[in-house]
Amino acid sequence: MASNQILETLKIKEINSGVSTGMDQWINDPKAKLLESFNPSTGDKLASVSQASASDYETVVNKAEASFQDWRKVPAPQRGLLIRDLADALRKYKEPLGDLISLEMGKIRSEGHGEVQEMIDICDFAVGLSRQLYGLTMHSERPDHRMYEQWHPLGPIGVITAFNFPMAVWAWNAAIGAVCGDTIIWKPSEIVPLSSLAVQHIANEVMEKHGVSGVFNLINGSGRDVGSLMLEDKRLPLISFTGSTRVGRIVSEKVASRFGRTILELGGNNAIIVTDGADVEMATRAILFGAVGTAGQRCTTTRRIITHKSVEKDLTDGLVKAYEQIQIGDPLSDNTLMGPLVNGTAVEGMFEAIEQAKAEGGEVLYGGEVFEEMGQNFVKPTIIKMPAQSEVVMKETFAPILYVLDYDDMQEAIKIHNGVPQGLSSAIFTDSIRKAERFLSVGGSDCGIANVNIGTSGAEIGGAFGGEKETGGGRESGSDSWKQYMRRQTNTINWSGELPLAQGITFGE
Repeated sequence: MASNQILETLKIKEINSGVSTGMDQWINDPKAKLLESFNPSTGDKLASVSQASASDYETVVNKAEASFQDWRKVPAPQRGLLIRDLADALRKYKEPLGDLISLEMGKIRSEGHGEVQEMIDICDFAVGLSRQLYGLTMHSERPDHRMYEQWHPLGPIGVITAFNFPMAVWAWNAAIGAVCGDTIIWKPSEIVPLSSLAVQHIANEVMEKHGVSGVFNLINGSGRDVGSLMLEDKRLPLISFTGSTRVGRIVSEKVASRFGRTILELGGNNAIIVTDGADVEMATRAILFGAVGTAGQRCTTTRRIITHKSVEKDLTDGLVKAYEQIQIGDPLSDNTLMGPLVNGTAVEGMFEAIEQAKAEGGEVLYGGEVFEEMGQNFVKPTIIKMPAQSEVVMKETFAPILYVLDYDDMQEAIKIHNGVPQGLSSAIFTDSIRKAERFLSVGGSDCGIANVNIGTSGAEIGGAFGGEKETGGGRESGSDSWKQYMRRQTNTINWSGELPLAQGITFGE
């Protein structure tokens, strides 16, 4: 689709309201500050979006809070029907939504469409979940007593998302939160506001079909103006934040100070260990996607290769050859494997890291250049051989830089692997079951995700997604992540006619 057609199909105008609580409830303030969205491939302005004021924020939160009072009483399987219809609407608009991600964020077309498919998948997961929000039954120590737990909706949930997955991360939270009985207040990244508008238009249509409003709410604005209000708002019992470790630390402190909950999906500095005897060709393919996919702008991007010295040359030679064949260019072209970085700030950060790596003894094996003829945000993905763990390797640079480190024995490899502050995703390539199990065991990978013979990127929605250490410890998506969106209540029912106390305590007659 042409850019104008993409925007028109998704109801995006030249100037748009950035605040909504329902189908006919877009807040239009002629005095609002405008946020401009740019195409990272060309630098052209796509459209403008009005930012929320403090008054707009109050309107949205009040609506979400009022809607929660009714939505929480709707039986969970009926809430699931709304999410089922949301999934169907996303299927209908999959192509233009995926193309918009490419247009506004720079992700290649297949990845943009894959992100929309991820939204559909999590909706399908949530529909099934709506019939199994289960609690446990426990045996009481007191005769003729029944003890069990149940889960209740939590309240209006604040969701703050990052630019690199401008739609899917909202869906992780919104689909599950909604079937749990919560209402959702979404503050998207300021870099990709149009993606949020497109999704909100679709969500509004689905809400109207079901005769509800205020379940899904959108509030575009800066972190300073809108984000800070969300962090300090006691009406929002949970804040789900995706972004940098630096900002995540602020989010954690502010929300904890009011005894709120957080789901934090922060930095990743993900590594793959390639052992002696591993399938080097398969490892190369996995590393290629993990390191170059989304132009290195995934939290699960492969940033470090820890290779056994016996396979290092074959592996690095294969990687350089593969990198030389990467088609870089227009992300909407089906032949493109890597689009641009999201903006000039990202480009600057990449080349600062490359210069630091060189200063620390790194050897650039491939890349380290800007494709100025394509545009200022197009870069060559870069491979750097590093002599040892160094300062630059310890930090996450959100760009396609791959550091290669070598090792002699498995203990050293795991030590290098775990020796960074982040702990999101990890992988090992090996044909040894002992080495694989060691990597997965206590004392192996310290990450929230650990894979064998697949890469670090591209997690399925069925498993809980998240990491440890400075990654934040949050979990989203599958498994029992739904419990974070609800409050647990333990119930004991005495049907005996007597009043025995626990632990055999006697108190009076």
